[in-house]
Amino acid sequence: MADKSHSGLSRQCRLLSINRSWVYYKPRLISTDDLEMMKRIDTEYMKCPTSGSRTIRDVLARQGHKANRKRIQRLMRLMGIGTIYPKPKTSKPHPLSVNIIVALFEKCFSNSKASPYLLA
Repeated sequence: MADKSHSGLSRQCRLLSINRSWVYYKPRLISTDDLEMMKRIDTEYMKCPTSGSRTIRDVLARQGHKANRKRIQRLMRLMGIGTIYPKPKTSKPHPLSVNIIVALFEKCFSNSKASPYLLA
């Protein structure tokens, strides 16, 4: 009989519930062109964080740097930056904020003589 003390890679991956391709995967290094473009994107983003990929592409094109919008999007995602804009429901108050305000009001005016119209 063959010695089965060492199980194969396929079995180990099956036991860990991972794909074999993860074992062989070697991440690529970021190219120097991408690093230079990321520096340019970062400087433009720091000037105006409300700029999206289209605006940054236009600004870089005016400076003489050709880049595709999807490339700029990919690099922005890789850098972890995104456009700053008002998100949905920003004017909706937090559900606990009303309770906190009432509690602070009661704490501040519980010992003082307040007008009855302020207590309602």
